[in-house]
Amino acid sequence: MNGIRNRTLRNTIRVSVPFLIVPALTLAGSIVFDRKRHIIISLAIAVFSLLLFAAGFEKRRTGTRRMVIAAVMTALCFAGRFIPFLKPISALTIITGIYLGGETGFLVGAMTAVLSNFYFGQGPWTAFQMLAWGLIGLVAGILSDPLKRSRVFLLIYGAAAGLMYSFIMDIWTVLWYAEGFDIKLYIAALGTAIPYTASYVISNVLFLSLLAKPFGEKLQRIKNKYGV
Repeated sequence: MNGIRNRTLRNTIRVSVPFLIVPALTLAGSIVFDRKRHIIISLAIAVFSLLLFAAGFEKRRTGTRRMVIAAVMTALCFAGRFIPFLKPISALTIITGIYLGGETGFLVGAMTAVLSNFYFGQGPWTAFQMLAWGLIGLVAGILSDPLKRSRVFLLIYGAAAGLMYSFIMDIWTVLWYAEGFDIKLYIAALGTAIPYTASYVISNVLFLSLLAKPFGEKLQRIKNKYGV
């Protein structure tokens, strides 16, 4: 009975945190809360990301090992933000989600945003970045089997992830500009952001082409050796 309750609780967390709680916090941070309190929202999302990560494993030892690998992938993503123009953050987050699970992918994406923005600048946009990169990693975990089997599908998903990131960030653009959501402004923002969106798509496809195989092989060996 306890096992059934635990599984039900974990499944509830897996659905509610990334698709309900974090989006609600993200919107609240830009609409309801004062902008000076944005760091509270970002830290709250970080806590829920850790909760989601914890819901993805049952054995403490397995979770600890996965946390170490997640920390390494987050550090690599952090370093990737210093690369000019084309950045590997989404690609590394996707690879993490594929081989370590969507919960780990969400954690790496979200933590990369909040930690790196202590250098690049915190603001209400941080929560949107956490949500965008987190969802990119989570969906990669959900689609892990077909993404492993098909390189073409992997690259298509990488391109779609670039669009996803831009679409989510443009929601913030409209909320910041209009202090409320306006569909016409959103469409205009999407059009204005086409060069940036193209760079996200190109970055993801490029770095997935270069990194997916070597990183994937290493992560798979770690999984097999340590039972992550």
